[in-house]
Amino acid sequence: MSTVTAQITDTQWHAIQNRDRSADGRFVYGVITTGIFCRPSCPARRPNPDNVRVFPNGQEALQAGFRPCRRCNPFSLAGSPVTDTVTALCRHIEQSHSLPTLKELAAQCGWSRHHLQRQFKAVTGVSPRDYGLAVRRRRLTGNLQRHASISGAMQESGMESSSQLYSQGKQMLGMLTDQYRSGGTGTAIRFAMAECSLGSLLVAETSQGLCAISLGDAPEPLLEEFQARFAGAELLPPDPAFDSKVARVISLVEDPKQSLSLPLDIRGTAFQQRVWQALQQIPPGTTLSYQALAETLGEPGAARAVASACAANTLAVAIPCHRIVRRDGSLSGYRWGVERKRVLLERELENMESE
Repeated sequence: MSTVTAQITDTQWHAIQNRDRSADGRFVYGVITTGIFCRPSCPARRPNPDNVRVFPNGQEALQAGFRPCRRCNPFSLAGSPVTDTVTALCRHIEQSHSLPTLKELAAQCGWSRHHLQRQFKAVTGVSPRDYGLAVRRRRLTGNLQRHASISGAMQESGMESSSQLYSQGKQMLGMLTDQYRSGGTGTAIRFAMAECSLGSLLVAETSQGLCAISLGDAPEPLLEEFQARFAGAELLPPDPAFDSKVARVISLVEDPKQSLSLPLDIRGTAFQQRVWQALQQIPPGTTLSYQALAETLGEPGAARAVASACAANTLAVAIPCHRIVRRDGSLSGYRWGVERKRVLLERELENMESE
């Protein structure tokens, strides 16, 4: 396990002993003998204080190698007044035809704008604006498929003008709306094919960052799928700078414990983005079940949605969905093949054991 925060204080230990619910959200504690971290009010048997390590939040406990307790679900704030308020704000954003401002949301819930921004992000993982843009993006992508005209899709998505559509459309889709409808027409995407120990590899990037890392048995199917996905884009050959990035991706495949440290351009719903961010927080050599990851997001009933988000990931290894397994620890489906998933996990474990 990595470094931890300060040792437990008398006040914190008192909160744990008394299972004080008012201390929930102020800190979490990990037990080194079990590798599990809990909220102060956890009903589990009280640990030996010598084995307790304290963290300001669950993310830091997770990064230190502890896994969340299934009894108290320390990532979840379900049932708290804060979560209830944020949930109501989410429903309001979803039902609003236009994007509510922070001032309007603050007036509705009675919080200050600063407090609203901080609490909303603590519960959902994104800002109110980003959540609203994700809702409209979801509407827009569906409407662009159904409507013959862009203006029809625009109006149904809650955009008030064509200028708003083209300014916000790129932010939500990663490209202009007409580019999206035509398979990325007008978008420049640089790509390269390579070989690695797991087979054929395709790496691609837009001006925003890496948009595809795909693995397969042969280059042709990878190329066909990529060309179909970006049928209208301008596909560019690799240059020396991009060759260097491809080499870093190959190095990550060979040693998935490494950090890629390259910008990523992956598009998805607000929930998918939360899942992908959480995946990047799972330490190498560690696995979580779909259910456990859903619980870390404070969505214990969303295991199927987590599985769908993992399946929608288009950046192999960079977003390590290979670290998600079934509840019993067995390997489940993997976009690039279960055997590759097995090899990646084995490599991470081997690298951890050799250190």
